Amino acid sequence: MSAEELEKYETEQELNLYREYRDVVGIFKYVVETDRRFYLCNSVDVKARSEGGDVFFEVTIADAWVWDMYRPARFAKNVKVLTFKDVNVEELATSDLELPKS
Repeated sequence: MSAEELEKYETEQELNLYREYRDVVGIFKYVVETDRRFYLCNSVDVKARSEGGDVFFEVTIADAWVWDMYRPARFAKNVKVLTFKDVNVEELATSDLELPKS
């Protein structure tokens, strides 16, 4: 596979992922961003933990969709993330769920 074919494939995968996101965003209540992933979910719990002087976050997510074009199955029943980096949680407003149709 040439570099051009690979780039075309990745571009198509990203477009398909965006289309899937657009189709499913309306069924979720929260957006969760970690240093490695972006999730849509209906339940999220973030706890700050401390061990040996280090602080990390334990993020528990239920009923989730994962933004990752390399995952064959993007829906997950339960997800647990441990991270030393920032975690951003936003509740989606109804107006946030209305995406332009293309």
